[in-house]
Amino acid sequence: MDAVVKTFPPRADNTQTEPAGTPPAQRPSQEEVEAAVRTLLRWTGDNPDREGLVDTPTRVARAYREMFGGYDQDPAAELGRTFEEVQGYDDLVLVKDIQFHSHCEHHMVPIIGKAHVAYLPDGKVVGLSKIARTVDIFAHRLQTQEAMTAQIADVIQTVLNPRGVAVMIEAEHMCMAMRGIRKQGSTTLTTTFTGSFKDHPEEQARFLMMLRGFAA
Repeated sequence: MDAVVKTFPPRADNTQTEPAGTPPAQRPSQEEVEAAVRTLLRWTGDNPDREGLVDTPTRVARAYREMFGGYDQDPAAELGRTFEEVQGYDDLVLVKDIQFHSHCEHHMVPIIGKAHVAYLPDGKVVGLSKIARTVDIFAHRLQTQEAMTAQIADVIQTVLNPRGVAVMIEAEHMCMAMRGIRKQGSTTLTTTFTGSFKDHPEEQARFLMMLRGFAA
């Protein structure tokens, strides 16, 4: 049965937080996917009928279903359950070093990195695992690092409505390491700030200090 792609609830301005280019609900069949992989194997110059490759199309289809499972999941739903019994806590909540694997939408090769996500609660908090799960959902889609950074911040701001959200992603892009310029070990950093983090530079500075291990 074809998977159904979930979308976020409409925002107040009637725009959608779902990234542009999200595939339609109708997807190719298993047979079509495997035929496409066989074509790619032939294009590389190899023989898809040899022993080592005969089951590769099935394996690739299975792997892609797992690696791109984020299209079937709704990060807003993950963040929907919150807790208000916080004993008045309203200071910064930071989940750092969230490891992830994604794929570049330009070359479909891996992006490997970690995300740091913080927010300033406004009367309610969300389970810490839900923050990590949100990162994973966006990572399991074709991505650019810039878009992924903004998407994580936007959905947390939209669903939790905190006083502010800060997101930093550090990642290595295999499209730079494996092809083209072939520079291994180069790391790209991106940030997105909303609310108090955007309006007050001292909150940004505190976020960055906490990432370095210094409590403010």
